[in-house]
Amino acid sequence: MQKKKFIFFFLYIKNAIIFIGDNMEQRMLELIDIINEADYNYHTLDNPTISDQEYDKLLRELFEIEEEHPEWIRDFSPTQHAGGKIIEGFEKAEHKIPMMSLSNVFSESEIMSFDEKIKKEGINPQYMCEFKIDGLSVSLLYEKGKLVRAATRGDGVIGEDITHNAKTIKTIPFTLKEPVDIEVRGEIFMNKKTLEDINRVRKENNQPLLQNCRNAAAGSIRQLDSKIAAQRKLDTFIYHLPNPLDYGLTTHEEAVNYMHKLGFKTNPNNRLVNNIEEVIEYINEKGSMRPNLPYDIDGVVIKVNSIEQQQKLGYTAKYPKWATAYKFPAEEVVTKLTDIIFTVGRTGQITPNAVLEPVIVAGSTISRATLHNEDFVTEKGLKIGDIVSIRKAGDVIPEVVEAKIERRTGEEKDFVMITECPMCKSPLVKREGQVDYYCPNDKCPARKVESLIHFASRDAMNIDGLGDRIIEDFYNFGYIGTIADIYCLQQHEKDLIRLEGYGDKSVSNMFEAIENSKQNSLEKLIFGLGIPHVGAKTAKVLAIKYETMDNLINTTEEELVKIPDIGDIIAKSVINYFQDSSNKAIVEELKELGINMNYLGQKVEDNTEFAGKTFVLTGSLTLFTRDEAEEKIESLGGKTSGSVSKKTSIVIVGENAGSKYEKAKELGITIWTEEEFKDKLN
Repeated sequence: MQKKKFIFFFLYIKNAIIFIGDNMEQRMLELIDIINEADYNYHTLDNPTISDQEYDKLLRELFEIEEEHPEWIRDFSPTQHAGGKIIEGFEKAEHKIPMMSLSNVFSESEIMSFDEKIKKEGINPQYMCEFKIDGLSVSLLYEKGKLVRAATRGDGVIGEDITHNAKTIKTIPFTLKEPVDIEVRGEIFMNKKTLEDINRVRKENNQPLLQNCRNAAAGSIRQLDSKIAAQRKLDTFIYHLPNPLDYGLTTHEEAVNYMHKLGFKTNPNNRLVNNIEEVIEYINEKGSMRPNLPYDIDGVVIKVNSIEQQQKLGYTAKYPKWATAYKFPAEEVVTKLTDIIFTVGRTGQITPNAVLEPVIVAGSTISRATLHNEDFVTEKGLKIGDIVSIRKAGDVIPEVVEAKIERRTGEEKDFVMITECPMCKSPLVKREGQVDYYCPNDKCPARKVESLIHFASRDAMNIDGLGDRIIEDFYNFGYIGTIADIYCLQQHEKDLIRLEGYGDKSVSNMFEAIENSKQNSLEKLIFGLGIPHVGAKTAKVLAIKYETMDNLINTTEEELVKIPDIGDIIAKSVINYFQDSSNKAIVEELKELGINMNYLGQKVEDNTEFAGKTFVLTGSLTLFTRDEAEEKIESLGGKTSGSVSKKTSIVIVGENAGSKYEKAKELGITIWTEEEFKDKLN
C-alpha cells in the first residue's frame, strides 16, 4: 500500500518546479546585471526590454537575497540607487536632495503589512493617497520665482538637464506667483488623446507608431530639438516638495496645497485618509476609474502625511520608509514557460498544461495554465523555455496569450505531443471529429481520482473536507474507489483518525459534510456524476426540466434537443451515459445510500423581465452573493453568462465594475444597477 501511494504521489508532483539556488550569491550578481541593464534601457534609452511586472519580480527577488545576506550587498546594486544614466547631448544636473524611488506593494495584505511596520514605530498615521502617474519623473528648480532648471531623475543623484524641453510644457510655469527659491518634483506625462492624435498623423505618414503614453512622453522630453517636444503637448502633475519644513509646512497635504498656490498643476484626485482601511477603499474606488481617465495610471502612491512622522521613519538606501506605491494588478503579464506537462481528466481527456515561473496576475499568483490541446499549442507556436504573456480569461482562468518570439535565445525546446497516457501508459486515442486525445482505459487511476475529486468539488456535491489531496490519499490507502465509497467512509473511522494530519474533530466534520451532501438538489448530483459535456449550468437546466433523476434517465435524445441550450452533442452524451449499465448501477447505489434524486430549487416562473434573456454580472455585489443572483435569474427563466457579447441582454453592475461594464456601454446593452435588479425581482 505504501509503495502504491509513493508511485501515485510521485507522478503527480514530479514536474513541480522549485528553484533552489546552488549559489545564492551568484544569483544575486545575475539579478544585479539583469536589472541594471533593464534600468539603462528604460531610463536612458526609453526602450524597455522587459515588462514592469518582470522588473518588479526580479527586484523583489534581489531585495530578499540582500535582506538575508546584507554582507553581500554591492555598491552597484540597483537596490542602492535609482536607475538611469546621462545620454549624450544633455548636460548633467545634480540633485541636492536625492530623487528616490518608491517601494512597491501588490496586494491588500502587503498594504496592511506596510501600515503595520509604521505602527510598530509608535506612529498612528494619516495617509495621503495619490495617483501613480505613468510618465517621467522631473525636478523643477526656481530661483526668486523664475524657472532656472528642469532635470530628470537619472540615477537619483545626477540627472539630465531638460530645461529647453520643459519650457515647452504649458503646465510648467516660467514664473511663480511668489518670488521664492524652491525645488518641486512631479511627473511629465502624455494624455491618451494626444497619443491617438500623434499616431494618426504618423500612420498617415507611414512612420512607426509610438508604443504608449509613457514611452512617448519620455522620448519627447529627451529630444535635443525642443520643437519636437512642443508638438507633443506634454502635461505635468506636481506632487512632492522635498524640503517642506523650510517653508513652515508640517504636512504633505499642506505642501501640495502650497505648490498649487504657487501655480503648479496638482492632481484633484489626491485624498487625505485617516487609516489603512480608507486607503484600500480609495484604491478600489479609483481603480475602477482607470479606463475613463484621460491619462495612464499604474497604481496608487500612499504617503504618511505628517512631515515629523516621515522624518522619524526615515529611509532605506533607495526608498523612503514612509511611502509606498501600490501597483494595480496587470491585465496581461509575461513569464517563462518552463515545461509542458500532461494531465488526465475524469473522462480520460489528455490536457497539456503550462508550467510557469510563478507570477502575479490580477492579484493571484499563477504557476500553471491550461494549454487545452495539441492544436492550441501548435497554433500559438509555443516552445518550452519561451517567454510568454498570460492573462486571466474572464478574470478567472489563467490563459497563455502568446510567445514573445523576439526574446528567444535558441535554447527553447519544441513541443511534442505524447502518445501514451502519463499514468497507465495506455496508447492514446483521438475520437473522430475531435481535437482532443483520450486515455481509453476506464480503470486508469488518474481518471478514477479525477472523477472522485470532481464529485466532491464545490460546484458538484460540495463536500467540505474532501479536497484534492485528501481524496488522493484515501484512494491510495484503498478507502475509496468509487463515488458510493465516499458515503461508506465511516466504516474506516478508526483508521482515518490514526492518519497523520487527521483527528477526531476533522474526521467528524468531514462525515457531517458527507451526510449533508445527501440533501443537495438534483442539479448538484447530475453535475457531480461527470457526464461528458454536461457542465454546472447544463445540469441545472436538466434538473429544472426533468425534476427527478428517473425522468432524466428515461428521456430520449429527441426530447433533449428540444430544450434550449441542449444541442446534439450534449443530448447524445446524456443518452450514452445512462445507456451504460455501470452508470445506472452507480445511480441506483447512490439512491439506496439516501442521496436525494429530486430537484429542490424554485420552479421557473413566467417573468417577462427575465425569461429567455441572457445576463452578465460584473463588479462586487453587496445585496446578493453572485450565486444567489444567478439562482434568482435562472428561477425566473433567464440565463447567465461570464462574458459580454452582442447576445447579452442585460448587464448587472455592482461596485468597481470594470471592462465588462465598459464593453456593455460600447455595445449599447441595457445596464442595471444592483438596486434596479432588486426592484425587478420584486
